Amino acid sequence: MAAEKKQSTLSYFTNGLIKENPVLVLVIGTCPTLATSTSVETGLGMGLAATAVLVCSNFVISLLHKAIPDKVRIPCFITVIAGFVTLVEMILQAYVPSLYSALGIYLPLIVVNCIILGRAEMFASKHGPGASILDGLGMGLGFTFTLCIMGTIREILGSGTWLAGDWFGLAPGFKGIQLQAAFNVPGMGIMTMVPGGFFTFACVMATVHYFTRDKSKIRKDFGCAACTMQDVCTDEKKQAETAERAHQIMQASFKAHEEGGKNA
Repeated sequence: MAAEKKQSTLSYFTNGLIKENPVLVLVIGTCPTLATSTSVETGLGMGLAATAVLVCSNFVISLLHKAIPDKVRIPCFITVIAGFVTLVEMILQAYVPSLYSALGIYLPLIVVNCIILGRAEMFASKHGPGASILDGLGMGLGFTFTLCIMGTIREILGSGTWLAGDWFGLAPGFKGIQLQAAFNVPGMGIMTMVPGGFFTFACVMATVHYFTRDKSKIRKDFGCAACTMQDVCTDEKKQAETAERAHQIMQASFKAHEEGGKNA
C-alpha cells in the first residue's frame, strides 16, 4: 500500500515531463512556445518563469480552494496567478533586463497561460499542497524541456549558433558555439520566424508521439479487432455466404438495369 502511494505521489511529478507534457501531449500553452523558442536562452527563461509561477500558484490555490466560492473560482485563480506573474516580472526587470526585454509581452501573458490556469482548475483545486507543488514542478519542467528542445533546433538552423546570449547576465556577450562559421553553412532565417516555429513544433510533437505511443492500442484500434468484418474474415462459411449475397445483389442490379433499358 505504501509503495503504491509512493508511486502515485511520484507520478504527480513525472506525468508532466513526457506522458502528459503540456505542450507536446496536451497541446496547451502553444502561443508562448512558438514565440519564445527562437533560442535556448529565451526558451529556458520563459520556462523557468512559468515554472515558478505554476508552482507558487498551485501551492496557494491548493490551500485556498475550500474557501473560494465555486462561482468565482476562475477570477480568484487568475488573481492569484497575476500576483505571482507580477512578482516574477519585477524580479526579471530588476536583475535580468536582457531576458525581460527578450520575452516582451509574453512575460505578463503568463497570467492567461492555459497551462497555469488549467492546472489550477484541474489539479490544484482538487488536491493538497504537496501534490500540487509536484504537479506544478513536473508540468513546468516539461514545458521548459519542450522550449529548450525547440530553441536548440531553431537556434542552430536559424542563426547558426547554439547557446548564444547573455545567459541572464552571467555571461554578457557570449556568442555560443558558432556552428555557421565552423561548417560554413548559412542559417535559415525562416526557422526563427513563425513558420519555422510551427514546423519545429510539428516535428518534435511527431517524434515524441512516435516513441511514446501505445503500440498494443494501435493494433487494437486499427487491426482486425476493430474491423466490422472480423467475424466474416475468420469464418469460411460466412465468407461463402457473404460472397453469395454479393453475387445475388449484383445479378438483381443487372436485371433491373436491363429491364429499365427495355422499357425505355
